[in-house]
Amino acid sequence: MSSARHFATKAMCIFAAFLGLAAAPKAGVDSDWQLLAPGMELRRITSNTVNPIGNSPIVVLRIDPDLWELVFVGATNTPESANHTARAWAESYHLTAAINAGMFDQDGKTHLGYVRLQGQVSNSKVNDYQSVAAFDPHDSKLPHFRIFDLDSESINLQGILRDYASAVQNLRLIKHPGVNQWSQQSKKWSEAALAEDNKGRILFIFSRSPFSMHDLNRELLAAGIGLVAAQHLEGGPEAQLYVHAGKEEFEGFGSYETSFREDDGNSIPWPVPNVLGVRPRHASH
Repeated sequence: MSSARHFATKAMCIFAAFLGLAAAPKAGVDSDWQLLAPGMELRRITSNTVNPIGNSPIVVLRIDPDLWELVFVGATNTPESANHTARAWAESYHLTAAINAGMFDQDGKTHLGYVRLQGQVSNSKVNDYQSVAAFDPHDSKLPHFRIFDLDSESINLQGILRDYASAVQNLRLIKHPGVNQWSQQSKKWSEAALAEDNKGRILFIFSRSPFSMHDLNRELLAAGIGLVAAQHLEGGPEAQLYVHAGKEEFEGFGSYETSFREDDGNSIPWPVPNVLGVRPRHASH
């Protein structure tokens, strides 16, 4: 999905995208939430329709932002000069979980959309993406995490930046209070997404099996996970999610993308320039 796609390393042969957090659920049955750590749970969702490409479950990591700190880690705010997989970013920067931070430009580094991190602007360009994830509030009474719709009444970037030290703009999937923003299309891809639920929790979402975004939104809204807003982070082979909580470890990475790689054969996660991650709140950095 990135316009820098051709800068990425080509993948090889067929391999399982998932490493075991737990046994995969039986076909047609959703798993319950699996507690990984206080304030962190994982669920695998079986889609309502059989996916002809892989038919793997949609993986949702649910995170309580009162217990877990959301951070942006990557080429723009670390000494790193090379891209890394989500696993490598997590291991190097002590993240319990990591997912793509969003699409990036042809330089292979620059996030597409506005980014401010702890008050420092790393990309000042505001594009037409209507979704902004905000965290690090200036006032302790504000939620630690929110996804804002820039086209909603009384919402604007200036107001968000007044209240939050960190903000990341990405392409919108679902608008508050749970409105599918994508019309049907033939294009589909593996997907990594960021979402908010009706209790203000962070959702990291990953699907190896490809969907049109209209269909993925429909699946997520019907899954009973309380999703109210979501933004697209990355698609195709670059989409990935890594979690290592206690003894439990999971690594998922994408493969299929219409008109780019139309198969389920990608066997390795691709390096990416930036990730969103979480670590225990109040942990030493």
